Amino acid sequence: MASLKDLRTRIGTVKSTQKITRAMQMVAASKLRRAQDAVEAARPYAQRMERMLGSLGSSMAEQEGAPPLLVGTGKDETHLLVVATGERGLCGAFNSSIARAARADIRKLQAEGKKVKVLCVGRKGRDVLRREYNDLIIDTIELTGIRRLAFTDAQPIAVEILDLFEAGEFDVCTLYFNAFKSVISQVLTRRQLIPASLPDVDDQCGPDLGDAIYDYEPDEEEILVELLPRNLRVQVYQALLENAASEQGARMSAMDNATRNAGDMIDKLTLNYNRTRQAQITSELIEIISGAEAL
Repeated sequence: MASLKDLRTRIGTVKSTQKITRAMQMVAASKLRRAQDAVEAARPYAQRMERMLGSLGSSMAEQEGAPPLLVGTGKDETHLLVVATGERGLCGAFNSSIARAARADIRKLQAEGKKVKVLCVGRKGRDVLRREYNDLIIDTIELTGIRRLAFTDAQPIAVEILDLFEAGEFDVCTLYFNAFKSVISQVLTRRQLIPASLPDVDDQCGPDLGDAIYDYEPDEEEILVELLPRNLRVQVYQALLENAASEQGARMSAMDNATRNAGDMIDKLTLNYNRTRQAQITSELIEIISGAEAL
C-alpha cells in the first residue's frame, strides 16, 4: 500500500498535469477560432477555381496537346504521396490517422507493383512513416515556427511537386490531409493533384447558365497552362489551412479529455488518501488504547 507521502506526491503531480492540459486546451481554443476563420475564408476561392478549371478542362482533356498537369504522363507506374501532418503531438489521432492512411495506400500500391515516393510535410508524419518506409521518403518540408499560415508557405511545397513532375519523377501525385468539419470531427481526405482531379461540370453547384457559350481570350490551352500550377498551389494552401484547423480542434478535444481524466484520477487518489489516512489514525488509536489497557 502506498504511503501518505507517496499519495500526496501523486496528487500534486496530477494537479500540475491538469493545469498544463487545461492551459493547452484554452490555447488551442483561441488558435482554433483564427484557423477556422482562415479556412472558411479560403474555401470559396478554391471552389471557384475548381469550377473554372472543371469547365475548361472538360473540353481540353480529350484533345491532343492538353497540358500535362491536366492529363498526366499517360502512365500509372510511379506515385508520389504528399503526406501533410502537424509539427507537434498531443492532438489525439490527428497525425496518426493521416499516417495510417498513407501506410495503407503504400502497401496497396506496392502490392500492385507500383513505385512509391513520399514527400512529408510536417515532422510527425515523417517520424511515423520512416519506421517502415524511410527509403521511400525523398524529402521533408517542415513548417516549424510559422505562427499564421500564408499563401507563401505553400509555395515551396507546390514548387517541389512541380519540379519533380517536370523531371519525370512520378506519374500520379496524391495529397493526404484532414479536412476540418467541426471541433470533434476531422475528415481524412485524399486529393489527387496530378493529373488534376477536377469536378464534373454537371455536378457543379451554382446558377443555371442554360446553354451559354463562352469565348476565351486567350484560348483555353493558354489559360489552363497558367491556372493549373496556380490551382495546385491553391489546393496545397487549402490543405494546410484545413490541417491547421483540424489539428487545433483535435488538440482541444484531446486536452479536454485529458483534463477530465486528470480530475477523475485526482478524485480517486484523494479518496484513497483519505481512506489510508483514516486507517492509519484508527490503527494508531487502537495501539494507544491497547497500550493503556496493558498498563
